[in-house]
Amino acid sequence: MRPEYCLVPVGGDAQAFVVPTPMTQEAELPGKRVLVLRPDELSPNDRKMWREIRTESGAPANPFLDPGFTLAVGRVRPGARVAVLQDDGSPVGFFPYEAGTLGRGRAIGLGVSDSQGAVMRPGIRLDARRLLRVCGLSSWEFDNLEAGQGVFVPHAVEELASPVVDIGRGFEAYRERLRAKSPGFLRQTLAKERKLARQIGTVRFVYDTVDPGALRALMRWKSAQYRRTGRRDRFAQEWITRLVGLLGASEDPECRGVLSVLYAGDRPVAAHFGLRSRSVLSWWFPAYDRAYAAYSPGLVLQLRMLEAAAADGVETVDLGSGPARYKDSLKTRDLRVYEGAVVRPVPGGAAHRLGREPARAARRFVRNRPRLAGAAARTLEELSRLRGG
Repeated sequence: MRPEYCLVPVGGDAQAFVVPTPMTQEAELPGKRVLVLRPDELSPNDRKMWREIRTESGAPANPFLDPGFTLAVGRVRPGARVAVLQDDGSPVGFFPYEAGTLGRGRAIGLGVSDSQGAVMRPGIRLDARRLLRVCGLSSWEFDNLEAGQGVFVPHAVEELASPVVDIGRGFEAYRERLRAKSPGFLRQTLAKERKLARQIGTVRFVYDTVDPGALRALMRWKSAQYRRTGRRDRFAQEWITRLVGLLGASEDPECRGVLSVLYAGDRPVAAHFGLRSRSVLSWWFPAYDRAYAAYSPGLVLQLRMLEAAAADGVETVDLGSGPARYKDSLKTRDLRVYEGAVVRPVPGGAAHRLGREPARAARRFVRNRPRLAGAAARTLEELSRLRGG
């Protein structure tokens, strides 16, 4: 029988914890230890072990669960922490999170991270609330918890579909599949690309570029989209724009930003900033210039990007959770992700329930009623139009 970790503090060190060996047949096993560190305190060996454990688990190499993403978030979010589980001094698990007031915790990069959870060696069992107690947390919130996170999935309140595009067999194989599944979608998108070239100018696509002007345009278009749809403008939050800048400058093959731009007549008409590892590209911040909406430049860019990503060794493009017709047309399958929170029975946990659960319940109510969600989106679009937005 494998012992469960039971986490308790060691002496007066507020950042170090041991796990007493339970009275089982494995009682002779040495004690376990948990260190709570800032991301920049992770050693090169810690980062190496993090990636090795992730590979050993068989989970997708999603860049949001790479140490590179946690390190970048740590540079822009002072509450970023990592709980490092050790066995005989060797890391066996990593739990990245952000700590806030009253011990209210959240997934690292919550609000922009599309894959969340802990990275644990297979076979390790933990009690989620005990883990939170070690970390000094009263709650831990997640909205894109990946499947297979047995420690946290029991605390989920909703399961969501996260569509992906498999391009590991090459773009031609994917295009044939797309042609069979959505022939009208492919035909119309290619026709709009030709029309864009005829009426606006030569169409040019760059898969991985450093173009500050195009990146600024992307942020401007995306901010306008957030406002039109009644969502919080992510690029109005300084930490997010700084995070995008850091990841865009990264040269780490396991976690770096990729800016893709579609030009027509030498002007950017659509762009996407994504995050990639060696084999997974996350569809993160797409946007287009609405002046060219009739040409569907966002879809043209996406098809071009899938082709270039396949040629660059990407096997999976993760489109992220949330309904969208274009995702249904492009996807090859769905992953499952989860939304919810682990809450301890302490005052900070009660504060989390009072502050977050009513809003979460309201979002679920609307999300589960597509007609109501569509009417709300149309109303927001009309209000934006009337305001001149």
